Amino acid sequence: MGRDLIIGNPPIAVDLRRSAQARRLSLRVSRLDGKVTLTMPPRAPEREALAFLQEREAWLRGHLADVTPQATVAAGGEIMFAGRLLPIRSHAGRGVRADDAALYLARGAGGAALKAFMRARAHDALTVACDRYAGQVGRRYTRLTLRDTRSRWGSCTSDGALMFSWRLIMAPPPVLDYVAAHEVAHLVEMNHSPAFWAVVASLVPDYAGHRLWLREHGDQLHRSRFDA
Repeated sequence: MGRDLIIGNPPIAVDLRRSAQARRLSLRVSRLDGKVTLTMPPRAPEREALAFLQEREAWLRGHLADVTPQATVAAGGEIMFAGRLLPIRSHAGRGVRADDAALYLARGAGGAALKAFMRARAHDALTVACDRYAGQVGRRYTRLTLRDTRSRWGSCTSDGALMFSWRLIMAPPPVLDYVAAHEVAHLVEMNHSPAFWAVVASLVPDYAGHRLWLREHGDQLHRSRFDA
């Protein structure tokens, strides 16, 4: 369990966590919500953590200044969809629709309707990609589910169940395609060995660029909030 440590003025709240795996102090700023976490060895004195934070306060404030706050999606706002930042407009019809110019949300509908639309589109796109790649490697997956995960974009279990973040529908289509190939490759190699990456490369030869896109821009996909 962690606890908050307050430093500086204006104050910065730091979540102080002790970990048996930690060999040194490490500081992390979430690019999603600006949460600051300091991880330290189990027996390190708290005064050492405080001194560590005070030494790095300027660095910490600089990183916090770069964090873009989350935004609740609504008509009149914007959202990433298939790699493009599109305006959200209201329309007199029912449900949600999309074209190259915008996403259209029925008048009176909220973020829940837009979230359901994006989940459905993500499921369709990922199913098509996974079916294609599973056919190429000669394996079958048992099921495909979607979640709103922050720690990973996808996973594959030993029994062939695939899971993906539905927010991949916001990324450029080739990036979504790469994540599908990555998880399908685990049907062949349940590891990240050179043999695994060889399978990925056989499916998506230019996968490195898509992987880099997720590292550099993936946090943007989590900045849209769909609650009221």
